[in-house]
Amino acid sequence: MTDNSAFFTLKNGELVPAPQARSPWSADMLHGRLLGGLAARAIEAEHGDPDFHFARLTIDLFRNSPLLPLSVETTRIREGRRIRVVDATVRTEQGAVARAGAVLLRRSEPPAGEVWSTPAWDAPTPAELGPPPPDTLSLPFDLWRLTDWDEGGSNRAWVRETHPLVEGETMSPFVRVALAADFASPLSNSGTAGLHYINADYTLALSRLPVGDEVGMESSGHLSDAGIATGQCALHDTAGPIGYCLVTALVNPGSVLGRQVAGDQRGSRPR
Repeated sequence: MTDNSAFFTLKNGELVPAPQARSPWSADMLHGRLLGGLAARAIEAEHGDPDFHFARLTIDLFRNSPLLPLSVETTRIREGRRIRVVDATVRTEQGAVARAGAVLLRRSEPPAGEVWSTPAWDAPTPAELGPPPPDTLSLPFDLWRLTDWDEGGSNRAWVRETHPLVEGETMSPFVRVALAADFASPLSNSGTAGLHYINADYTLALSRLPVGDEVGMESSGHLSDAGIATGQCALHDTAGPIGYCLVTALVNPGSVLGRQVAGDQRGSRPR
């Protein structure tokens, strides 16, 4: 039977991670994507507003986090008529492990005229593809690879969450895309020898929130030099493009994740 239990359980005001919350880089490290999801969850719960749209979210992953209970603190930095800015810090008993910054913009009527827009991609939808195939990385979410990542070209994939973030809670579209966006790093930074880069941050820029459970990603850029990389992806749902994700990453010496590498690959996030 598939275990679809939550990544975290809320106990005494803290978020206690489950075993499936670990990173594929190390068995004793929390997956960075979950820190982004927790930050998005707290920002949305404490500062969300139907009249405002989550236009930008940046997640800084500056410290390894072991599988310890976490808490998230948020601060409203700016409250304007059309813009709201929020910061969040994710902590364990060892101190801060990540921070986030969000920009919320007030919704309004679109202007007259037309502006060129990113076209919808021609990828088949998950419904058309059928059940996701087994993946050698043993990832805790569904993954449809639409390209061969070992060829070193532009990559495409659909991802879909299979675990709730927090026990007893329904995942919102904002949290869902915040979790998915972390995958922009392996998608844009993988090469013919696998993935050698581990991301230090990621930034989401969204024109709208996703509809449905799946988030599609297409790498549209990669640059690297001296062991430092930056990559970008366009994000889609089954209705069309929704935004972009930009990541920065650095080489993780002695560790590699790739198509033939098992999910228990040992390594660490160098900080």
